[in-house]
Amino acid sequence: MIKVFKNDNDKLNDICEECKAENESVSQNLIMYGYKICESCRLSKTIFPF
Repeated sequence: MIKVFKNDNDKLNDICEECKAENESVSQNLIMYGYKICESCRLSKTIFPF
């Protein structure tokens, strides 16, 4: 997945799409897994996938 940023509104930020918290792991998970979620939300989705 390649994301092209066209303007300033498309900046890569560290805000989780699930819990809306700012965390450094959001950009890392976006690069590794393609999901813009923090580490704790990723873990909870892995354990409780509904």
